[in-house]
Amino acid sequence: MAVYWSNLAMVTSVVVYLLALAAFAVEWASARKLDPVEVPAGAGVLVGAGGLETTDAGDAVPTEADLRARMRTDMFGRMGLGLTVIAWACHLAGVVCRGIAANRMPWGNMYEFVTMALLLVVTFYLVLAFRGMRWLGLPVVLLTALGQGLAVTVFYVAVAPLVPALHSVWFIVHIVIAATAGAAFNVGGLLSILYLLKSRAERREQVRGYLAKLPSSSRIDELAYRFHAFAFPLWTFAIAAGSVWAEYAWGRFWGWDPKETWSLVTWVVYAGYLHARATAGWRGKRAAVVAIIGVTCFWFNFVGVNLLVSGLHSYAGI
Repeated sequence: MAVYWSNLAMVTSVVVYLLALAAFAVEWASARKLDPVEVPAGAGVLVGAGGLETTDAGDAVPTEADLRARMRTDMFGRMGLGLTVIAWACHLAGVVCRGIAANRMPWGNMYEFVTMALLLVVTFYLVLAFRGMRWLGLPVVLLTALGQGLAVTVFYVAVAPLVPALHSVWFIVHIVIAATAGAAFNVGGLLSILYLLKSRAERREQVRGYLAKLPSSSRIDELAYRFHAFAFPLWTFAIAAGSVWAEYAWGRFWGWDPKETWSLVTWVVYAGYLHARATAGWRGKRAAVVAIIGVTCFWFNFVGVNLLVSGLHSYAGI
């Protein structure tokens, strides 16, 4: 019965994530018609032509019609956030019911890992959203809807007991830390993509529409760095814990298994990212590109390797 409720909750989460994605997309699209304007403190307002009024200093401020349009745009953003909360609750219920059905932690295969990692991505986003970063909603929900959709259609496997190699406390430690680090890497990667969009608009002096609601590109770059700086030590520990687990399961700490190799490749990319920022002063575009390469390596490690390459980690299946 728990399997049924888990599957139902997972599929429901995909549907609601798609509704949230539609709401955020409408917010972004409707914001394209709005110009970024500010009301100077203490300035008098004069009636001007078009959709804006002007102050006595000549600065543009919103008219009542423009304010109503902004409120409608904001309404879609709040709707998207509300739907994301509902989808997150369904997602969480699906993960919990999966664990109940399996009578173990639900992290024993790629389907379970992907759903867990995406749940953490959305959890990070919701914490940020209620701290004033709702603007990250579209890329986060796009990633989650795509990942959840693939999970319930392509990656799904029936509940099964763990193989002997997974019966270790290091199973829990390694997977939880890796999923948490992966979630932070993904948020940092999405921030890096938004940085590239915002900085490009700033260089062209065409910061319009939804990009005007985002912080400055330098602030986005700083936020991306903080997420990567948080995730990297966790990823380092996850690799170390995985090595200890490998000694317990297979009698060696490291064997250049494809999964181990790509975990190391991902570590090297992010180590290069942090080292370049700390020593060579890399900021902005170059750092963002390296971060995007890093998150691409992360997903290849946890999806591509499972689908394309066989190795000792193939016991988990897809």
